[in-house]
Amino acid sequence: MVIALPFSAIATTSMADQVVKIGHVAALTGGQAMAGKDSENGAHLAIDEINKKGLTIGGEQITLQLEAEDDAGDPRQATQVAQKLVDDHAVAVVGHLNSGTSIPASKIYSDAGIVQISPAATNPAYTRQGFKTAYRVVATDAQQGPALANYARTKGVKTVAVVDDSTAYGQGLASEFAKSATANGIKVLSRDATNDKAVDFRAILTKIKGENPDAIMYGGTFATGAPFAKQAMQLGLRARIFAGDGVCNEQLAALAGSAVGNIVCSEAGAALEKMPGGEAFKAKYAKRFSQPIQLYSPYAYDAVYIIVDAMKRANSVQPSRILAVMPKTDYWGVLGRVTFDSKGDLEHGIISLYTYKEGKKTLIDEVKM
Repeated sequence: MVIALPFSAIATTSMADQVVKIGHVAALTGGQAMAGKDSENGAHLAIDEINKKGLTIGGEQITLQLEAEDDAGDPRQATQVAQKLVDDHAVAVVGHLNSGTSIPASKIYSDAGIVQISPAATNPAYTRQGFKTAYRVVATDAQQGPALANYARTKGVKTVAVVDDSTAYGQGLASEFAKSATANGIKVLSRDATNDKAVDFRAILTKIKGENPDAIMYGGTFATGAPFAKQAMQLGLRARIFAGDGVCNEQLAALAGSAVGNIVCSEAGAALEKMPGGEAFKAKYAKRFSQPIQLYSPYAYDAVYIIVDAMKRANSVQPSRILAVMPKTDYWGVLGRVTFDSKGDLEHGIISLYTYKEGKKTLIDEVKM
């Protein structure tokens, strides 16, 4: 059931100034807080720019307000804050950061008829539930996993051990990698699982050392990926570690130390320096915020602008009218051209592959999907 929000729910500050809420949800506490804050910063930057320029929809002057919420990377908390945003009459939501939070929250937004654009969720299941409200501005693990596996093949990898962190994201990415690795003639020696709060991986790594794989695929985030890589090195494992966008950020080198040089990781989008608006965004971000860009801020930034583009095309801030025009999105932003397929996925995804040289994240290749 879709519940349309009444127009009277939109707050007004004067006869000529309506306050319209856009939600943003990410993990702002816990191991992924840096990535979550980075995403929130991108959304804030877009909101502030739009308000400074002035926004008129349906003949009314609009002031956008970002309602930022913390889901702590927890699926249960994600549904609670999603319901809070619905109750607070947000007209659209940028979020959530994780697949494991985006997927359960998407049912809440679907029932309310509110557009949800994730700047980071890559599990294919997010947009395969039949919800017309779910969109994303990153590629999926169905693209990311094969890109990693194919690169591993070109580097002579014949055997691999696969480990995930038991989250929707980690399991999904690991499964896509394993499936593609097998198709590429790489033998999957084992499949193990830890959890996203783990700090000690020595038991799993000791087992893997006995298998002597050419490579290890780790499906998880940098918070666990860094100690995983460090402990692998301490145990004398020489296997190259492959990982996805959850691991692939600027903080990894500081957390993993010298072990970072053994990691190949992917991002579900173009490198910032290769994005059409990347350099300009980097300059704006640096001027506004004290912390460096982690990864997701340009995606959250464009997600806000895509929502506003839909408002303009609908000539309305009504959630139902915003939703109605979303399938026809054709927006040019920091990321380049954004158009969606019938599921809400990008029509033209890019996977970027990186390694770390002397502690610096270094682009290896880009794969257009």
